[in-house]
Amino acid sequence: MLRITDARTGEPTDATPARRGLTRVEAHVPRPDITGLRVLLVADVLVRALEISGTPVWTVLTGTEGREELRARATALGIRPFEDERDSGSGLGEAQVLRVCVPETGTTDGAAGHDEARNDRAGHDEAANGLRVEVAPADAGSGVADDDERASALRLALLSCPRREPLLLDEGALTDAEDTLRRWRGAVATWATRPSGPIPDPVRQQLRAAWEDDLDVPAVLAVLRKVETSGTVPDGARFETYAYADRLLGIELTRDIGRGTPS
Repeated sequence: MLRITDARTGEPTDATPARRGLTRVEAHVPRPDITGLRVLLVADVLVRALEISGTPVWTVLTGTEGREELRARATALGIRPFEDERDSGSGLGEAQVLRVCVPETGTTDGAAGHDEARNDRAGHDEAANGLRVEVAPADAGSGVADDDERASALRLALLSCPRREPLLLDEGALTDAEDTLRRWRGAVATWATRPSGPIPDPVRQQLRAAWEDDLDVPAVLAVLRKVETSGTVPDGARFETYAYADRLLGIELTRDIGRGTPS
């Protein structure tokens, strides 16, 4: 079962106390900057983790300036649409609320900070009985996060850092992510031509243990790196492993299957 650290208490808590009960994931994004994208991306991956376990999810976007800009950037990043708060009504009898947001203090100052704090408080009462899933701020070098042609690499780069650690994204990190994606997609396309094989039970357990432990995506990526170079996992099982993990990651690891002739 997925357990998430509730930022209000610092304690790990079951993300879904009612088995298969409707869960609302609320992404609080004050502005369409790189921090806002990181918050929305974590919310997207959280939704994916819940859905893999069979939990029905209702997604809501709150507190956003520049909503159209945010939605355009989110679409390029492979983030699935979230319902606008103003269109979501008063609730659907959800069993749990998971509120994904930046920390309450130390993120901004000045007038923008006051506006963000006011927006944050506006939604606090509604989510008071839910869990607060905090995402540390992110920053990026000039132009690093602006090229839609590199959106998949940006998604991977954002996911590679633990969500509660501040992230400074530079050109080197984005290039590393591009290289990893190119290598993994090429490998997956090759493995897809080999005889199919089931995901080894220890590998499946490692993947689930990683993302069910406070949504530890970097640990999921570490499992994939081990499988990539493993001398004991057959190619067909590698393919199934990467395809399975991509249900969580959303980085299109199977995209290059059938494109050209794998080596």
